[in-house]
Amino acid sequence: MDYFAHESSYIDEGCIIGKGTRIWHFSHIFSGSNIGESCTIGQNVMIGPDVTLGKECKIQNNVSVYKGVTLEEGVFCGPSMVFTNVFNPRAKIKKMDQVRKTYIKKWATIGANATIVCGVILGRYSFIGAGAVITKNVPDHALIAGNPGRQIGWVCNCGESLTKKLTCVICKKQFKKGDNGLTALSSALSSKII
Repeated sequence: MDYFAHESSYIDEGCIIGKGTRIWHFSHIFSGSNIGESCTIGQNVMIGPDVTLGKECKIQNNVSVYKGVTLEEGVFCGPSMVFTNVFNPRAKIKKMDQVRKTYIKKWATIGANATIVCGVILGRYSFIGAGAVITKNVPDHALIAGNPGRQIGWVCNCGESLTKKLTCVICKKQFKKGDNGLTALSSALSSKII
């Protein structure tokens, strides 16, 4: 095995799990899931079925990643954050044919106890604050907080808030606004930052 799975975890047949991935206590990986290399799956996590995680994702404790959710590389899901996959579920009515796809782009961060309502796209390097409720698409590098989630600023690739001039005080990277959020222009430390 090229990955580590704690003896209390359960991995269904038909999963693809990348080299260097670590799966911790009481987690369940459903059939058809595709987990990239060097991911960390925390305690009591459910992945799948038919979920894709890019390389280097980190899923903290008590997170369920349901069918219809795709995470690109480097996505961080904080403890007990929530994904949904059907907009108006009922216990006695089967609605899995109504799954709305949710797409989390590379290096996005979702804080602890945040809720991502199905059918949205979170942009690259976006940052969802703890407890936020996301009901619509989020631009690249946007900082979102509250219920319902609203943009309160911008963040750098390194996760730090940007100044009003769209500069990171930590890594000195400079950004410009575009159609889908921000785009990086330059960085004095670009070789050290993602």
